Amino acid sequence: MGFQVIPPDEPDWITRPHEPGEPARHVAELSELAGFAHSRANIWRYEPGARGRRHRHATHEETFVVLSGTLSLYLGDEQERYDMWAGGIIHVEAGTALQAANHGEDDLIVYVYGAPPETEDEHVELLDPAV
Repeated sequence: MGFQVIPPDEPDWITRPHEPGEPARHVAELSELAGFAHSRANIWRYEPGARGRRHRHATHEETFVVLSGTLSLYLGDEQERYDMWAGGIIHVEAGTALQAANHGEDDLIVYVYGAPPETEDEHVELLDPAV
């Protein structure tokens, strides 16, 4: 088939590991569901106060499209903070350190698109947190 249609209620939300009492992040994994062959995509939901792990991809670039709420991205080795609200986009080149966070009072919903897909040999480099 040359296309995939995914209704908004079809993806399952998976709660990512987090410490007790820590706000959670949830992910709707889209890549397999949509049949992506040359890229990857997820929708992330960050509860207020939730933050991702600071990391760096060697060959994988990512584009963040904010659907609701405000995304705070800490970028680069200097961990510079950039805030983006609904409708905005931040593109992060491969090799750039990044960490996402929701400092707002409402859930953050963000679509994250990346390419090329990571291979089994490529591992994400985990870094000390910015926040």
